[in-house]
Amino acid sequence: MYRIGKRFTFDAAHTLADLPAGHKCARLHGHTYTVEVELAASQLDPPGFVTDFGDLAPFRRYLDERLDHRHLNEVLDIEPTSENLARHFFAWCTEHLEPGIPGRVTAIRVCETPQSWAEYRQEER
Repeated sequence: MYRIGKRFTFDAAHTLADLPAGHKCARLHGHTYTVEVELAASQLDPPGFVTDFGDLAPFRRYLDERLDHRHLNEVLDIEPTSENLARHFFAWCTEHLEPGIPGRVTAIRVCETPQSWAEYRQEER
């Protein structure tokens, strides 16, 4: 199995509900998010790609147009934890990218900081 990955970044703010009183993440705060898209294929397409990285441009546009410099609680229908964002991005990529690319999305990793990450991986599809 061949695997590739591409990183994207965007800046956004959020709050997280249902946290204990005084928890810093309950207050409005922001992150420079890093989103890593992992793709896989059992065979390479000419000229030897899992997927041409340029074919991931629609995801870049989605991040720029819908999420960058936004308050995530206002533009998403999910609680914007890194875990939920990873699942949300996975679903978006499988719906909007996969039909037009040779590889398949195998994982999405979301980092709020350089030291922490959450990943959504669907092993069997």
